[in-house]
Amino acid sequence: MTCWSACSTSGEKTALVDHTRPWTLARVDSAILADPDNAALFARRARMNLARDSVRGAMNDWKRAILVDSTNFRWHLGLGDLYFSKADLVNAEIEFTKARNLALDSTEARFKLAELRLLQRDHVNAMAEVNDALRIDDQNARGYFLKGWIHREAGDTSLAISSYRTAIERDPDLYEAYMALAQLHAGQNDPLAWQYYNSLVDLRPKSVEALYARGLYAQEHGRDSIALADYALIKTLDPNNPTAWYNTGFIYLEHQDRFEAAREEFTGAIERMPTYAQAYYNRGLTYEFEGVLDSAAKDFRVALALMPDFDAAAHGLDRLQKRGLRVLR
Repeated sequence: MTCWSACSTSGEKTALVDHTRPWTLARVDSAILADPDNAALFARRARMNLARDSVRGAMNDWKRAILVDSTNFRWHLGLGDLYFSKADLVNAEIEFTKARNLALDSTEARFKLAELRLLQRDHVNAMAEVNDALRIDDQNARGYFLKGWIHREAGDTSLAISSYRTAIERDPDLYEAYMALAQLHAGQNDPLAWQYYNSLVDLRPKSVEALYARGLYAQEHGRDSIALADYALIKTLDPNNPTAWYNTGFIYLEHQDRFEAAREEFTGAIERMPTYAQAYYNRGLTYEFEGVLDSAAKDFRVALALMPDFDAAAHGLDRLQKRGLRVLR
């Protein structure tokens, strides 16, 4: 006898799960119909619904998983995450608190509650949640990262830096901690910022965020070659990114007096974002510096139309008028 189920010698059939088949949404639907008291199936479908941007479907499935089995803290975390993503902090707190109380030896819910408290600017209770979690696992890098975040939000830069450094000692690949350290040291005009910006790019060499962060820091600290190289790579990785074009144009204009090259870059930024008022203004400057006043006025007017309170564009038109150009506003 051949069958897709396991067959007993008495002829009874026992359900056999075929683990070789992929879990499609249709398969999960069928499994739920066959076993409606299996909370894990609802949890699986919740994750699948979330992956396909069906937030309502995911929320309903998390609720149904909890209805079937309210003692599994992960179901409460899943529902809490959804509430948190919708900025429903009241319900998120309820679910995270339930998860924490169900899993007293787990750090996850405590860290989520800490992040929620941070958004509420409740630094004292945020730190209390983190410290409770670290008493469970004192090697957890996320805990020290959150301590750094709390200290930073509270205005204590020294303690923030210390906590972020502890975080990367626990996890040398913790990208977010390197970003925070780079920004904090940059804010102090500390050359150590270079070390952390370079670490960001080493960790994620194709990250537009990391490349842009290092490029901007290089641009602001007289290292144009590094900035231009980072922006060029961003153009390759993200061809429609207007800021890489804009910042390249800015360097050509402000640092190197390469007006034509700068104009090409600002035009590239405008092509990718037609509402980029600053790009119109700076392109106008390239025309102004070269004496092409009609084109300069045209770009200044567009910049002002896009951003009516753009004082620099208004002053640009005033300059052109003083140079004898009849300016229509």
